[in-house]
Amino acid sequence: MKTLTQRFLLGAAGLLASASASAIDSYSAEFASGNKSQFVRGGLQWNWDEQWLKSNNSFVGGYWDATLTQWRNNAYQGVAGATQNITDIGITPVFRWQQSSKKGVYAEAGIGMHLFSHVYNNNGRRFSTAFQFGDHLGAGYVFASGLDVGLKVQHFSNGAIKRPNPGANVAVVRVAYPF
Repeated sequence: MKTLTQRFLLGAAGLLASASASAIDSYSAEFASGNKSQFVRGGLQWNWDEQWLKSNNSFVGGYWDATLTQWRNNAYQGVAGATQNITDIGITPVFRWQQSSKKGVYAEAGIGMHLFSHVYNNNGRRFSTAFQFGDHLGAGYVFASGLDVGLKVQHFSNGAIKRPNPGANVAVVRVAYPF
């Protein structure tokens, strides 16, 4: 599994390195909690130039979200107080309903790929693979300054690639700011 993890990390690093700084539209910080787990996540976003379903001064657009996450699990192998630390690298296409001005209220949804450094085994939920899909539903607000504050619910699961597949849910607070 380490070779797969190393290849994924090298590929993701190459993707990030090949993108010019001007291609990056924003950066984000996220904090999450759920299932006796917490994480902190940093991300870089690239907006899409597409606008779909234009109506009433709003549209559906989106962005790519490349993330690096550090997890802390507090019930490793089902033992209260036993900890497990996991690093997770992910890439997610995110669709966002927003105002034409890109300010104000928005709603978003995304399904991305994540590779964990270790198999998640926390609070009675043991994943069978380090590869996970991360899907989320969220809402937020973009202020006139460009500051983006949002809340989302995220679910991690391997999509039934291998059993067991118990999944885990977390509540996420997101803050992003444009470059």
